[in-house]
Order: sequence, then C-alpha cells, then structure tokens
Amino acid sequence: MQAEAVVVPSGAAELIRRAAALIFDVDGTLAETEELHRQAFNEAFARHRLDWQWDRAVYKDLLRVAGGKERIRAYHARLRIASPLSDADIAELHRIKTAHYVELIETGCCALRPGVADLLVAAKARGQRLAIATTTSHGNIDALLSRALGTRWAADFDAIVAGDDVRHKKPAPDVYLEILARLKLEPSDCVAIEDSANGLIAAARANIPVLITRSMFFRDDDFTEARFVLDDLSELG
Repeated sequence: MQAEAVVVPSGAAELIRRAAALIFDVDGTLAETEELHRQAFNEAFARHRLDWQWDRAVYKDLLRVAGGKERIRAYHARLRIASPLSDADIAELHRIKTAHYVELIETGCCALRPGVADLLVAAKARGQRLAIATTTSHGNIDALLSRALGTRWAADFDAIVAGDDVRHKKPAPDVYLEILARLKLEPSDCVAIEDSANGLIAAARANIPVLITRSMFFRDDDFTEARFVLDDLSELG
C-alpha cells in the first residue's frame, strides 16, 4: 500500500523560502521531546522521594507553565502543602531531571521530526539564516542537536536564545526580541516555527509571522493567529 503524499499549501512553502531567517522552537518543534521531559521529571521525583507522578494529562496541563523549575513550583502550589519547596530544592530536582533527560536523549530514542533535517539543509543552501528561540536550556538543546546533527551543529545557527537568557519566558516575546536584536533583522524578515499556543503568542507579540507544526501535547491549541498550521515540516525544503 502506497504512503499518502504530503500536500503542503504553496503559501506555506513560499513563506518559508522568502524569509531571511528561520527561527525554530525546540521541544515539540524540532523533535517530540516532551514525553522524555515528562519521564525525566518523574525520575527526579522518585529519586527525591517525592510521591509525585505526572501522567500525560497532568503534564499536558503543566506545559501551560513555561520553564521546568516554574512547572515544579506551580505543581507544588496546587497541592496546598504548608511547607513550600525551597529554591534550592527546586533547583536540585531540576538538575536531576535534566541529567536524566540527557541520558534518555543519548540513547538515540528521539529523532528529529519529519522534514526538519531537510528544511535545515535547504535553508542553508538558500543562504537563509537559522536561529533558535526556546524556553528550554542550552544543555537540553545541545544534547538533542549534538545527537541529531553532530557535535558541530551550533555552527549552522546565527543566534541561539534559551529560556534562562531572558527575563521572561514564553508567552512573553523576550526570546524573539533578543533573536531579532542579534540577527539585526526586522520581524517581517523572519518566520517563527512553533508547535504551541505559548510559542505562537510569543512570536506574534514580537510581530514575527508564525508557522505551526502540530505536536503530541499541543495539537488542540488555538492556532488562529498562525499564518499556516501543518502536521509536520515535510516538503517545505
């Protein structure tokens, strides 16, 4: 049985090809990493002897909170426990979680999503600039892309801005505003490639056109303000 052909709106391909720069989110956009993050959080809780278990429904809801440490703090607040976790406790939980996430990535279990590698190659061949605007950490980005693209992956990107590089995380526009400043480009010269409503809002607040690639945890988000909404990035190169 033949695989169904992927049909991409011609306008989406044109939007991508005419941009001076493509700005990528990471988790859910470049790869379906959120499930690995969820597993890593649960491993950290177990090692810290916390009776917490984030199933997919709980984690999907918590993903509305940008940032891993912020997510832990938000969940703890929901439990209404009198004694709050200290900043040091939260930082240690997040450190354990990140270490386990990197271990999972290094097994090779998380490939780039369809079309991502081809789009990166095609964009470079066209002379387009590449950037990353994400809420995740530099360590997490490096773990994923070193495995997927090779250890010299960062040389292909003109700007990389992570969550801890700015004051406010998505849906605030800070990461995108910083990218624009580093690239010295106007918002209309760029396209942001995102998978979530928070990412869409962040880029839109920076006046950058957005193309959405639907992902596992955010498929049902409101993407009304996006220029295009696709199942993946195939056939965009």
